[in-house]
This record gives sequence, structure tokens and C-alpha cells, in this order.
Amino acid sequence: MKNGFFPRLAWDGIRKNSRTFVPYWITCVLCVSMFYLMRSLCENPVLRDMRGGTTTVMVLGLGSVVIGVFSVIFLFYTSSFLIRRRKREFGLYSVLGMDKRSIGRVMLWETLITAAITLSAGLAVGIAVSKLGELLLTRMVRETVRRGFYVSGSGVLMTLILFGVIFLLLLLNGVRQVRFASVTALLKSTQTSEKPPRANIVLALLGLLLLCAAYRMAVTIRQPLTALLLFFGAVILVIIATYLLMIAGSVTLCRTLQKRKRYYYQTAHFVSVSSMVYRMKRNGAGLASICILATMVLVMLSATACLFFGSDDALNARYPREMDLTVRLQNAEGSEALPDAFRKAVREAAAEAGIGPSRVIDCRYHEIAGLLDGRRAVLNAADAEADPLMYDRLVNFSFIDTADYNRSADAPLTVPAGKLMGYSPRYPVEAGALTLGETEYEIVSAPDGFSYHSPTDVSAYPTVYLFTDRPAEAIAPLAELTDPYGRPMMSITWQYAFDTNVSEERQLALLHTLRDLAAQDPVMREAGSYGFSCRAAERDDYYASFGGFFFLGILLSIVFLAAAAVIIYYKQLSEGYEDLNRFAIMQKVGMTRQDIRRSVNAQMRTVFFFPLGLAVTHLCFAFPMIRKMLMLFNLNNLPLLLITAALSTAAFAGFYVIVYRMTAGVYYRLVSSGDPHAAA
Repeated sequence: MKNGFFPRLAWDGIRKNSRTFVPYWITCVLCVSMFYLMRSLCENPVLRDMRGGTTTVMVLGLGSVVIGVFSVIFLFYTSSFLIRRRKREFGLYSVLGMDKRSIGRVMLWETLITAAITLSAGLAVGIAVSKLGELLLTRMVRETVRRGFYVSGSGVLMTLILFGVIFLLLLLNGVRQVRFASVTALLKSTQTSEKPPRANIVLALLGLLLLCAAYRMAVTIRQPLTALLLFFGAVILVIIATYLLMIAGSVTLCRTLQKRKRYYYQTAHFVSVSSMVYRMKRNGAGLASICILATMVLVMLSATACLFFGSDDALNARYPREMDLTVRLQNAEGSEALPDAFRKAVREAAAEAGIGPSRVIDCRYHEIAGLLDGRRAVLNAADAEADPLMYDRLVNFSFIDTADYNRSADAPLTVPAGKLMGYSPRYPVEAGALTLGETEYEIVSAPDGFSYHSPTDVSAYPTVYLFTDRPAEAIAPLAELTDPYGRPMMSITWQYAFDTNVSEERQLALLHTLRDLAAQDPVMREAGSYGFSCRAAERDDYYASFGGFFFLGILLSIVFLAAAAVIIYYKQLSEGYEDLNRFAIMQKVGMTRQDIRRSVNAQMRTVFFFPLGLAVTHLCFAFPMIRKMLMLFNLNNLPLLLITAALSTAAFAGFYVIVYRMTAGVYYRLVSSGDPHAAA
């Protein structure tokens, strides 16, 4: 054959099938550009050198892995549609005398052309928008925008390697399908009819049971750490249940509708339901994929937007005072040497800096953890470790001397003699008997409007504060308890925190001074476990982390939205080709274009809005779990989470409606005209 025959044949095939290749190319370009953008930002020296840049780079590195894995899965999905549409054409090549090896060469050139165009365009788009991404990210993490343009050589190389391997695998998969298919099978690939699917009640019920189990898991989990540990298990259950319901359940639904004569024997429903029941066995997977992608977008946007806009709330919850010092004491009596040394150093350093501490917290916390079951807490560590759901009942009990509390309180607190006042910021503590291990305490409720925060508020499990006028007497039965390794179960923490009412620069200077003093003083060096922190110093990490998460959520949502749009488009296109002959026959027996439009609309509304409704349902049931996981980031702002979830749902629903209208037009033009080229 003449030189250039196979490239020309490949290009001609691409040109004639442009309505299927162009969306595939757009998807490839988007995946390439997003992956390069992530890698470029990870290597960008501007982001690496900014405050909190290490955290941001780590988040973006995780995002690049997610996009890389998703690109492999999704490009295999879209390329399978192309192969399915091209098999008849390859069968014609075989009839005309072309062997399978020559067909493989055509496919090779198609892959090379696709790779060259999409990699070039994707890298060009990625490089072009990388500066925009840098500007957006620096704004989101509240950093100063810097001049200059950066192109990541390693990012380009990694992109070429990853997608080069993906295109190679796609080529091998396509060649395999053609090579092991007979000429007859290739020619009849678009005409092969499915057997009438049977309604599988067992699989439909299994999907429903799995979905109910996942929903129950999401709404009954009580603690944030348990939510984090079980989140991925719940996600897997939801994915499996969604596919079972969309495939088996949708067929069952269609069969049920067919038995309802008043509904089924109408012009708008007869054709749509009868055609859907044949397709759901295969295309139910496409609907399930759309539903899963929609759920991922809604969950990501809701959670990351809430983190971003609630970053100040989370920061203030973690650091209620501008300066904070915590020291771990070694014994229950609590030697005064360490607190005195640290207290003196802080006061002297603050005085030298011209800072007068205000709203001072000077308090000790005697803490012990246990598994709370009703009004009794198990403190034995061996029993706790044997409980598979221990984190759902794990509670930290913190004993506080009312004298320490009253030193910094606006209103003094009085606790009845022989009793403890219980309070927790996460749930109400009821009055009555509370047993810790073998010791029973009489608890009174905190007064209305009472609130308290300490360093333990931000732990993964909740804290119950127990205020007492006689701390030594209250902790005595627990102070001698040890774990299986002989270590004391009760810990003692001393906190000294205050506001400075000065600029952040002066706060940071005081922080560095205190750290230098602690490193030089022999008494403070012996503390072993202590930490100085400053809200101003931690602010950058919070902004970098939460801004990075939100930026990643936006980029991944764009990729997933594009994937959902492509799946919908290919689904409409493939179903349009399948239904073309059916509607042509119906028009010959008297079905009008208006009847076709009504039937198409009824079918589209039934099919394409079901994934959206199910995705919103998934989000509603996942909401309690999302809220608890956000608590791990010190964020417990329910109104903000509700707002971000509602706005994310509204935005996605608007996008979904637009895609539905556009792709429904493609389907309608195909089936109403009877022309396979009408969708172009």
C-alpha cells in the first residue's frame, strides 16, 4: 500500500465519526490539562515558599493522584463507546479484504492522532491556565500574588508518561476486541438485540437493603472519628447499592409500569417504557455512574466550601485565645515548679514586649478516657480495645477545679458540695449518677447559657467537663488506675492562655521569645511535653489547608461534571441509534412528531432525573456523617454546612438541566428524522 494510506484512512474515520470523537477528545484534553495543572502547582516555587505551602502542596499532590486514577477509569469507559460504534466499520474493512493486522494499524494511527492532538491541546490549556490557577489558589489561601510565569518541566513529563501509558492501554484493549471478534459479529455489532430482561427482584431487594444499611450507618454514627473510619465502607455500600438499583431495580420498575394498564397504554408512555425496559439492563450502569459522579460532586463541594468559608470559625474554636501554652504534668499531685516557671517566663516576656495579658486562662485538667454506655463508663483499656466500635462511645472526662475556672470567668461558678457539674459542648449532660470505672459520681447539670472551651474540645472524640470544688477528692479513686503497660490512665495538663490585644507581628515575636526561653531554661526543658502556640502563627496553615481543599474540590468537580456530561451525551447518542428504527416504524403506523416529542420527554424525565434525585437523597443521608467529619477540622457550623449543601445542589441541578436539554435535543433529532447523521 502507498505511504500514508493508513494515516489517511484513520483520519477519514475520525472525521466521519466526529460527533463521537469530539466529546472524547474534549474529555481527554480536560483530564490532561487538569492533571498538568495539579502537578504544576505542586512544583510551583511560589506555592512551596509561601506560608502554609507545604500543606497546600500535599493536598494538591493527593488531588493529582485522584485525577490520574479517574482518568484511567473514565477514558476506558468513553473509549469503549467509540470501539462499539466503530466495530461495524471495521467489519466492512474485513469484507473488503483488510486483515486484522491492517485494521490494527488503522487503530494505531487513530490512537496516535488522538494522543497527539489531545496531549498538545491539553498541555497548552494546562500551561495557559496554570497562572490563573496559581492566582486563584493564592487568593483562596489569602497569600500575596506574585509576578512571573512558571512552566513545570517535570509536570509536562509526568503528564506525557501517564497519558501515553493510558493511550497505549486503550489501543491494546481496542485491538483485542477487534482481533477476537468474527467478521459477522463486527458487522452486526450495532444490530445485536438484547434478550428481554427479566425483573430480578432478588438483586433489586439486595440493592435496597445495602442502601438502607449504608444510610443507617451514616445517620447513627455518633462520633467524628467513627465517621472517618467508616466513611469509605459506607461509600462502597452506596456505590454497590446504586448499581444494583439502577440495573436490577430499574428493570423491575419498568416491568411494574407495564403491568399498570392505565399508565402503560398511553402514547407518551407506551414507546418510552417498552424501549427503556430493553435498555436498562445495559445502560443502567451508565445511570448509576452519573448518580455516583453527581453524589461525589455534591459531597465534595458541600464539605470543602464549608471548610473554606468556615476557616475562621475552625481557627477560633481550636485557639480560643491568641496565645496558648499547654504543659503535660507528670503526677497527679501536680508539681508547682513547672507551672510557676512557665507562668513567670510568660509574664516577664509579655511585660518586656509591652503586652498586658487579658482574658487569662490558668487551669489544670485531670483527664481520663472511657467507653460511655448510658450512665456508666468502662475505663479498662483491654476491654476498650476489644470493642470494634469503641470510637463511637469513646469519651474524654476532664476534671476541673472551680477555683481555676473562677479566676478567669466573668461569673463565678458554684457547685454543690459532694457533687460535680457536668458539661459538654457536643451534647447535653443530664443530671444523675455517673459511674467511671468503679466510682460513682453525682452529676448536676450546667446552668442555662453556660459554655466552656479547652484544648481537648478539638479532639476526635468528645469531652465531658466535670467541675468540682474538691478536685483532689474527686480524682483520688482514678489517679492510681494504670493501663496494661503500667502507665497511669489519668493525665494532667496545665493550660495558660491569654489575649494580647496587639498586632499579629508582635504576637509572633512574643511566640519566638517564649520558645527561646523554654529551650534555655533548665526547669522548662525538663517538662518534656509542652507546647507554645499562637493563633496568628496557625492561621496560614488553616487557610492553606482549607483553601487547598476547596480549590481541589472545585477542580475535581469540574472533571466529574464533564465526565457526567459526556456519559449523558454518549448515552443519548447510543440510545438514539438504537431507537431510530423503532420510531421510524411507529411513524409509519401513524405516530406524529408531536407524539414522538411527548414520548421522548416522558422517557428523559423518567430516566435522567432519577439519578439526580437519588444523588440528592445520598447527600441528605450522608449529611450527618459529613458534619461529624468536619468536626475533626474543628468546624461545627451547621447553618454554614446547610447553606453550602443547598447552593451546591442548586448549582449542580442547574448544570444537569442544561445538559439534559442539550442531549435530549440530540436524541430527538435522531429518532424523529430517521437519519443517523441528524445528531451532527
